[in-house]
Amino acid sequence: MLTGTNAASRWFSYIGLGIGVLLLLSSLQMFFNIQSLLKKTSIRKNGFDYVSVTKLITNDNMGQDNRFGPADVEELKQQPFIDDAAPLLSNKFEVVASGGEVIPFSSDIFIEALDHSFIDTVPPSFTWSEGQMVVPVIFSSDFLEMYNVFAPSYGLSQVSTATAGNLSITLRCEGKLGQQTFRANIVAFSDRVNSVLVPSSFLSWANKTLEGVDDTKASRVFIKTKDANSNELLQFLEQKHYRVNKDKTAFGRSKQILQGIITGLGVFGILVIILALMLFSFYLQLVIARSKDSLQLLLTLGYSPSWLSKNVARQFIPVYVFVVFFALLLTQGMQWLFHHFVMYDRPELSSFLHWSILIIALLLILLSVITNFRMVKRLLYKLY
Repeated sequence: MLTGTNAASRWFSYIGLGIGVLLLLSSLQMFFNIQSLLKKTSIRKNGFDYVSVTKLITNDNMGQDNRFGPADVEELKQQPFIDDAAPLLSNKFEVVASGGEVIPFSSDIFIEALDHSFIDTVPPSFTWSEGQMVVPVIFSSDFLEMYNVFAPSYGLSQVSTATAGNLSITLRCEGKLGQQTFRANIVAFSDRVNSVLVPSSFLSWANKTLEGVDDTKASRVFIKTKDANSNELLQFLEQKHYRVNKDKTAFGRSKQILQGIITGLGVFGILVIILALMLFSFYLQLVIARSKDSLQLLLTLGYSPSWLSKNVARQFIPVYVFVVFFALLLTQGMQWLFHHFVMYDRPELSSFLHWSILIIALLLILLSVITNFRMVKRLLYKLY
């Protein structure tokens, strides 16, 4: 039916279409890989991330008050990507802790108080009322690990978590209005908060009684968010010159770069697909122009342009199916190699493509067929 083909234009369009489809499918699959890795990388509880935020200290603001006031905390709460925020209030008086005979060691420490909903482990005994001489303490797991690292260098005994819970620690609290000694018991260990936590009722009472202050400002704030690696959160914190634990958001910062690269590859793939279809349209125009006499004869014999369009377009459907299917197989092979040899069979990833990639491949085949049919039909109606 068609004569006088230009093989170079045809093969360039096929190769371009295959490259564009491969770039698009592989970019989308890598996007899903990043999302899967991100969900497993974040330390979450009940579907939320908890991140400590401080204000960035520079040479310009060293002499200023860089604490968070109630207005700052309220501003954090109002952000759509932050579910809640709570200040970490600290002591305004001097605190000296000693371990007694088991740990003959004393040191100045700081204590803080935080809303219970932000603490990962809160036992029922973590309460205090005025007149109570025993103060329950939630100790950071990292602090205990640090102590066990340097303890042998000072001739001190290393302590397990079980033993630490049975220790009787003396807290000597001294301010400008007086001094008082308490006994502290470690009632839990926190993997989330790097601090020595006491009940807020004790800290408020001690700050007011021993130092005469009732300060509501905090040096750091804990935020609760569904995604500590979201671009919106990281951009907001950067604009406000707030500092976060980079280990908790390192993947999110890498994600911004990776998503930018992947988006660029995906857009480039779409442009290549469009250019390939345009090149194929030029090829069809040339073929139909060279077969003008044969086609006009068929039209004169009574064949409709729609029937001719279907028969001409049908010749190229197997080619489109093969090109997209071959690109899909290459994408599957790349995903298998990425999972086994780059990510070493990490369980959060799959060796197989995401189900949506298959749907997109089918849509690309359908788009190519429809585009091809419409181009042929338009060209034939010009001859009619």
